[in-house]
Amino acid sequence: MTKIYVDADACPVKAEVEKTATRHKIPVFIVSNGGIRPSQNPIVTTVVVDHGADVADQWIADHCGTGDIVVTSDIPLAARAIEHGSLVVKPNGEILTPKNIGPVLAARDLMSDIRSADPFFQGRSKAFSKSDRSRFLDALERVIRQSQR
Repeated sequence: MTKIYVDADACPVKAEVEKTATRHKIPVFIVSNGGIRPSQNPIVTTVVVDHGADVADQWIADHCGTGDIVVTSDIPLAARAIEHGSLVVKPNGEILTPKNIGPVLAARDLMSDIRSADPFFQGRSKAFSKSDRSRFLDALERVIRQSQR
């Protein structure tokens, strides 16, 4: 049975995941280091892990498997989830696959190198928008259908 794992720290689409998963009757695990209000929804399990770098990511990577869905912006976690056969959706609606995760990891590493070489480098991230939310909902529906095949 498909499960959805949400890397919940700073995830802007937790409510959308819960609503969509409820409609499809898919169990959801909201994983964080704390500070997340537990849902009263019986299909949602809130998992609070110890504080520390990448502890939530490690928990998700240890539990996700083939056909599961992982919602994360964390590219190394996405790569690990893909290795386990999971489907990955970023909150902006981008779907990460075995075919595109290599270039995405390379771009992440390049940007990390640029930031470390230039302490005045300003990231060019844009605010999360309604269109990002809409793309996410569309992508989540697509990967749910894919996971149920």
